[in-house]
Amino acid sequence: MNTISEIEVAYRPLSTTILNPITQSKDAYDLIIREWDDNILEMIEEVKVIFLNRTNKQIGIYNLAKGGITGCVVDIRIILSIALKTLATGLILVHNHPSGNLNPSTEDRKITNELQKACEIMNITLLDHLIVTRKGFFSFSDANLI
Repeated sequence: MNTISEIEVAYRPLSTTILNPITQSKDAYDLIIREWDDNILEMIEEVKVIFLNRTNKQIGIYNLAKGGITGCVVDIRIILSIALKTLATGLILVHNHPSGNLNPSTEDRKITNELQKACEIMNITLLDHLIVTRKGFFSFSDANLI
């Protein structure tokens, strides 16, 4: 007897409130910094992803990874699987630099390029990659790196 495996994808909106669209990097920074645990912002590196619908309104924020003082693992497959499950058409990658240095590292640039290529295949837009600190942020989009 053959059995057929079924995979069910469930979708449930993460918020019922009407949110303003993210139209610039400062909007994304203001949103994400409110969600960050201020007690560890300057202690360990974390990676979060903001998922957006086609009008750039927030679907949800996913806490992708927590690392050490100097790094985190960013798994593109997980990011895209969540984007597909939530029907996101855009996303913003965000991570902090506990050192307070807002300059992107070579690894930051590499993961941005890899994620952008993967998103293009899935017809999802990587709108930005933000590096955040308590005092401000760096936007890959504003620096024309996306």
